[in-house]
Amino acid sequence: MRWLSLFVALGCVCSGWGLAEDQYTGPRPPKPDLPYLLHADNLIETEAGQAQEQHRGKSDASYTIPGATSPVRTPLAEPIFLFESDKIAPESLQLFRLETKNGNREVVIGKRKARPLRLTVKSLGGRLYRIEVNEGLGLENGEYSLSPQDSNAVFCFAVY
Repeated sequence: MRWLSLFVALGCVCSGWGLAEDQYTGPRPPKPDLPYLLHADNLIETEAGQAQEQHRGKSDASYTIPGATSPVRTPLAEPIFLFESDKIAPESLQLFRLETKNGNREVVIGKRKARPLRLTVKSLGGRLYRIEVNEGLGLENGEYSLSPQDSNAVFCFAVY
């Protein structure tokens, strides 16, 4: 019986150590509701802005962001973002590829147009989240934007 008690106690201690290992100890975003690209132990703030919305017919809408390219760039085809949620739910973020037209970045959303790319959202504890691109072979070089559903807020970056 003593051996069983010792075994149970040892199991509890070991599982406690396992839980301690799951605590996130990396860098933390300095501002809430703003995705940061994670490059090793460095956080790079995405380009925050507002897209101008224009309706095209019954079901299509275009969203335009000033500037041909984002000043925020990453060489990673599968970027990882850290996000501290305050007012924006991390699950509401959608990723879109942008096209450069007439010196601006644009995405057209509708029936036969752009669809959001896949993301994986993982809680790191509290209001901190890890957001990863989940697109098989990763993202192609180009311009991209994270945007909350039902919002014209954009968080832009480029993959090169």
